[in-house]
Amino acid sequence: MKIEQNILDQVNIWLTPTFDAETQDKVKEMMTSAPGELADAFYKNLEFGTGGMRGVMGAGTNRINKYTLGKNTQGISQYMKKAFPGETLKVAIAYDCRHNSDTLAKTVADVFSANGIQVYLFSELRPTPELSFAVKHLNCHAGIVLTASHNPPEYNGYKVYWQDGGQLVPPQDKEIIELIESLKYEDIKFTANEDLIQYIGAEIDQAFTASALENASFNTPAEAKQNLKIVYTSLHGTSIKVIPMVLEQAGYTQVHIVEEQAVPNGDFPTVKSPNPEEPEALTMALELAEKVGADLVIGTDPDSDRLGIAVRDTTGKMTLLNGNQSMVIMTAFLLEQWKRAGKITGNQFIGSTIVSTPMMLALAEHYQVECKVGLTGFKWIAKMIKDFPNQKFIGGGEESFGFMVGDAVRDKDAVASTLLICEIAALAKASGSSIYQELLNLYVDHGFYQEHLISITKKGMDGAAQITEMMRNLRENPMTELNQERVIFIEDYQSATAKNLLTGETETLNLPKSNVLIYYLADGSKICARPSGTEPKIKFYFSVNMPIENVAEITDATAYLNDKITNIIADLGLN
Repeated sequence: MKIEQNILDQVNIWLTPTFDAETQDKVKEMMTSAPGELADAFYKNLEFGTGGMRGVMGAGTNRINKYTLGKNTQGISQYMKKAFPGETLKVAIAYDCRHNSDTLAKTVADVFSANGIQVYLFSELRPTPELSFAVKHLNCHAGIVLTASHNPPEYNGYKVYWQDGGQLVPPQDKEIIELIESLKYEDIKFTANEDLIQYIGAEIDQAFTASALENASFNTPAEAKQNLKIVYTSLHGTSIKVIPMVLEQAGYTQVHIVEEQAVPNGDFPTVKSPNPEEPEALTMALELAEKVGADLVIGTDPDSDRLGIAVRDTTGKMTLLNGNQSMVIMTAFLLEQWKRAGKITGNQFIGSTIVSTPMMLALAEHYQVECKVGLTGFKWIAKMIKDFPNQKFIGGGEESFGFMVGDAVRDKDAVASTLLICEIAALAKASGSSIYQELLNLYVDHGFYQEHLISITKKGMDGAAQITEMMRNLRENPMTELNQERVIFIEDYQSATAKNLLTGETETLNLPKSNVLIYYLADGSKICARPSGTEPKIKFYFSVNMPIENVAEITDATAYLNDKITNIIADLGLN
């Protein structure tokens, strides 16, 4: 296999004394025995995407290692000094259960301290939302968490948070990336100033727990809490450090933990993928639910920012909710609670994303609040809170199983969301209803929405090129009809244009540019194509809807809408 010269140039840099002997040996091994792996490890630099920087661990510019993360941290350190001149700079750092997360977190702490920045480093693994909370609680200028969310075991990642507790957004992200790219590896200061590294833990846990209890509790009677049977699994991740404690303090006494998955483990040995979006991940929890007769199943991903939920349907069978359904249930409940408390004054808003269910807009209209819709990723919902300080954020989410209750945490938060869904379930059961029944009632009131997701993963450099070609074809040869319904509107967030195919008129989109394409059909259907910003993957999101007059129509409506989705998928050639 011939290696391109630009790749060899990078390889030669990594064989200099700037890099330790172990790293050099790994590069030499790839050169002699794995040229394809070498090319993939060096053909580009890892990039900041929707969820920060994420990739396979190993040697190379396209890998997660002490040098790529050290270079990031050096660049952020220098940017912070420019952004906050004369201030005593502070940063909080957390990490999850993944392999090398603890050592990589210490490396990041070393670089910050070597640059004269005060570091608050969690002494043990913690949920990602607790890092977001800690940034604000400790008045830090920035925060870092080492995590790759629910990616396979060979992955790790690096997420950057700013003063408000939200992830980096424009223009800071671009400015920091440009600064990082201007650095050389020999510019990294690895020698720690240990006096500037302070280990944190229990005191932040207490404040974080108190915040979750305050924001996600709704005067649920003690008896209702005690009557709710919950099965919970941390899927070998970080939530085991906090969620059992939150539920206990909230008064939930029947919490059954999946013990086989309760020990943090970066190999995630009991699941194919530790992703609560995938039904297989909750298999053991569902089995335990049947044994104990649980009302509710909750599973969180390794860094505890997403949660999967299963509830009893009208026949008593455990049914997995998708991210749009759980988001709608939690949002509707919050809106109803705010309405009953007389707190909706016209100055409140909920948040969602362009790929999530349009039902969020219907809920907002019904309760007379604004629904702000941003790009994919919770950093955009956090930015809404920062950009509109005179409006009050109630809650919001996205289809990928993330939700945020209030603004104490500026990222998706499975801790407070777990407590919230337990409150909803307990109150529903006490009134003779259930979460599933409440969802059906929402469909009757606001329209029946059905969503579907197809995720296509390609491997390595060739995979990225294939995905690029798929998006190019959708743009240059747009579909004009799907499922015998005319395409009436196309939004292209990369060019920031929205074209009305009926009138030929083009409008400018007021959101930041992003590689996302959305088709709208005449019958209200919506199809979105979005490549991942952190891995060679492309996602297609489908949303269809219809009005129903009563719950009895659900079965026929489900079949009708599923047929619509199937036909659209076939017309796109994705089946």
